[in-house]
Amino acid sequence: MVCRLNKSLYGLKQAPRVWYSRFATFLVTLGFTKAKSDTSLFVYCHGAETAYLLLYVDDIVLTASSQHLLQRIISSLQQEFAMKDLGVLHHFLGVTVEPRPSGLLLHQRQYTLDILERAGMTDCNPCSTPVDTQAKLSEDAGALVADPTAYRSLAGALHISPSPGRTSLTQFSSNLVSWSSKRQPVVSRSSAEAEYRVVANGVAEASWLRQLLAELHSPLAKSTLIYCDNVSAIYLSTNPVQHQRTKHVEIDLHFVRDRVAIGDVRVLHVPNTSQFAYIFTKGLPSLTFSEFRSNFNISHG
Repeated sequence: MVCRLNKSLYGLKQAPRVWYSRFATFLVTLGFTKAKSDTSLFVYCHGAETAYLLLYVDDIVLTASSQHLLQRIISSLQQEFAMKDLGVLHHFLGVTVEPRPSGLLLHQRQYTLDILERAGMTDCNPCSTPVDTQAKLSEDAGALVADPTAYRSLAGALHISPSPGRTSLTQFSSNLVSWSSKRQPVVSRSSAEAEYRVVANGVAEASWLRQLLAELHSPLAKSTLIYCDNVSAIYLSTNPVQHQRTKHVEIDLHFVRDRVAIGDVRVLHVPNTSQFAYIFTKGLPSLTFSEFRSNFNISHG
């Protein structure tokens, strides 16, 4: 039997898109603008009044420049949709939010404790570093995992828990850290080319963040600094001359030069001893790890 529906129903393949379209259309009538850099973010800015709304499926985080504006938006939403005001934000998507005099503290203490309980490790002692510097991995060494499904579940749960210093997890400190670590899909002919590809990824992320801040009405007046520990890669970012050993590099990677030329970013050299990004990509001795972590203003919880 085939049925033709007059409207979307919960659970259908098209339901999330229909709901988002319905909600976004109504927000536009209230004066919100959908951010181009993040389709889940809506910005309201009229005169001295400013509000930001973040949508995740049917969970909403809303903040405004005044209590009057906040209540006005909430009332309009409640008149259009069946929703409940949960008050001041304390929890969102597993993240605990605690107000502090200097701002907001975001942590996942309870989420982390739940993972430890699932793994049967609530009584274990913490390690000084998340990666053993002497570890040698082999598919033949050690016993097989008793329950591969449970192991994959725990490993997947770690990827969304911002434990301080974890090399595969998002970090929080006095500044937010946006980062990624992945295998390069193509072979580089030199270390300079490999580093230049990474610089291009960093510049792309910085460009997106600059656009996001501009849509939040907090544009950056200065160039974003991109640090690289390879001098040759830095020369590539500023010198448009086609060198014999780098002329094969894809044209799209050279948008780095365009961003440098217009002043959006500056690519600067950083020595290996001060390359704090190593905390995310490799195992470090405990003293080096602690020193790098302190430079991110991250405290051990």
